[in-house]
Amino acid sequence: MTSSAQFLAGNLRLAVGYAESLAKDIPAEKFAFKPHPTINHPAWCFGHLALYPDRTFAMLLGRSDLARVNERFTKLFEPGSKCEANAAIYPPKDEIMAELRARHAVMIDYLERVDDEVLQRETTHERYKARFPKIGHALHFLFANHIMMHLGQVSSWRRCVGLPSVS
Repeated sequence: MTSSAQFLAGNLRLAVGYAESLAKDIPAEKFAFKPHPTINHPAWCFGHLALYPDRTFAMLLGRSDLARVNERFTKLFEPGSKCEANAAIYPPKDEIMAELRARHAVMIDYLERVDDEVLQRETTHERYKARFPKIGHALHFLFANHIMMHLGQVSSWRRCVGLPSVS
């Protein structure tokens, strides 16, 4: 029988594939370009998303052993950070995408093997427990809704800079 976590792992794998498709034809020199002051560029969106597997392991799942903190990424991409128009402050496209792939691969592997009982546990992290009473609620939000929200920003960014849609 397929568990809820395994379904989530499959959807997360699709989302990471979509991220790869969105990034594939973006020239590296445009990865941190802001066509408008209020639009998040791909460097920020993908870098921000790369943080969430490790944040989730440490803050929600009690699996700090699986988390790896990248201080540079944390400083640039943490929640509440500002997407800057200064491309020089961001890591190169290849580094950002490698981090996104690698860290989500660890989360996908975890979700494919974790028992659904873990998803039924109460959320203990103060910031999340009011909105996400169970760990499963938080995981589904972070690795379905949150990731797709930011990938939608990249999709819109692509249109703003004249790149075609990705299917």
